[in-house]
Amino acid sequence: MARERGRDDTRSAIAVHAARLMAQDGIEDYGLAKRKAAKQLGIPDSSRLPNNDEIDAALREYQDIYRSGDQEQRVHLLREQAVRAMRELAAFDPHLTGSVLTGIAGPYAVIHLQLFADNEKAVELFLIDRKMPYKTSQCRLYAGQEPRLLPVFNINVDGTEIELTVFDSRDLRAPVRATAEGRVIERARLPAVAALLG
Repeated sequence: MARERGRDDTRSAIAVHAARLMAQDGIEDYGLAKRKAAKQLGIPDSSRLPNNDEIDAALREYQDIYRSGDQEQRVHLLREQAVRAMRELAAFDPHLTGSVLTGIAGPYAVIHLQLFADNEKAVELFLIDRKMPYKTSQCRLYAGQEPRLLPVFNINVDGTEIELTVFDSRDLRAPVRATAEGRVIERARLPAVAALLG
């Protein structure tokens, strides 16, 4: 029993420290925040790492204590920007994901949008036609049980970074996960995001 409590205390300590790193340093990658927190706390056993839900709970608590007023305002402004971007990108059925959707966006938050297109080049041509500078990269996510290496376009709108991950249209109904066993990534279409603005 004491052993289990010690394990829970360790997980909790890592979750709290990871949440602080995410809030203060702008880290958005849960895995990176967990590993960095464990290292800084001198905990080498990776089996004691908290899950993302535990970090989210710790992050919400941190923000309630230290940033309650400006946190709500920041999230509202980011959601407004997300809505504008989603309207502009309507042809690609955009879905908002990440910390802006869940309401735990920190001061350096990126707006994460999932786009769906029959051809990834259509998104690139869209950005070129509108003379929007962009950077490209790739990310690996799971659509259903299938791993996908997906193109990512990063744009900057009014000082805020927006990350556009492009899926094939056939992935629209598939649950998306960061890992094969991970939780489904929460996402919302434009009407749901607009409703969050009140």
